[in-house]
Amino acid sequence: MNYPAIDLDLDTLSGMKPLRRVVFSLGGNEGDVLETLQKAVDAIASTPDVIVTDVSSVYRTTPVGRTDQADFLNIVVLAETMMSSGILLERVQAIENYLGREREERWGPRTIDIDLIQLGDRHREDEHLTLPHPRAHERAFVLVPWLEADPAAELTGVGPVADLLGDLDTSGVERVEGAAIHLS
Repeated sequence: MNYPAIDLDLDTLSGMKPLRRVVFSLGGNEGDVLETLQKAVDAIASTPDVIVTDVSSVYRTTPVGRTDQADFLNIVVLAETMMSSGILLERVQAIENYLGREREERWGPRTIDIDLIQLGDRHREDEHLTLPHPRAHERAFVLVPWLEADPAAELTGVGPVADLLGDLDTSGVERVEGAAIHLS
């Protein structure tokens, strides 16, 4: 007997949400930045419903916006999650607060900054969060480590990260030999 094809979304039937790729950009330039980056990655990895899949090398980068401050150390963290963008934003802000982030000056020195760059193909724009990150395509300190961690990376609605890097000055982004952030 021939049965008609049924198009079912098994995730919807089971109540599960589909996994989406999330891209985080982390950086800082105050205190023991490597230790802070490691603690931030550990905290992201310990978040329920977040599976960290890769961490880029550590990059020393020149400051953007306010240039009269110390260089930053930056990484990109790739993960899979079922979390909503709002809950994910709350989690990374809680991690920043725990690690001593103070929001006194835009583009100023900081112990840690965790940006949500992209969450699957989700688009969001409100006073709390814009996805994909509105300036990611202009930031070599985001795109260089992201491309290293995922050579096929693509910024939703903008294009392949490799192509975006072709239009940017990457001279202020240098891989730090011997420095690494590890997945526990």
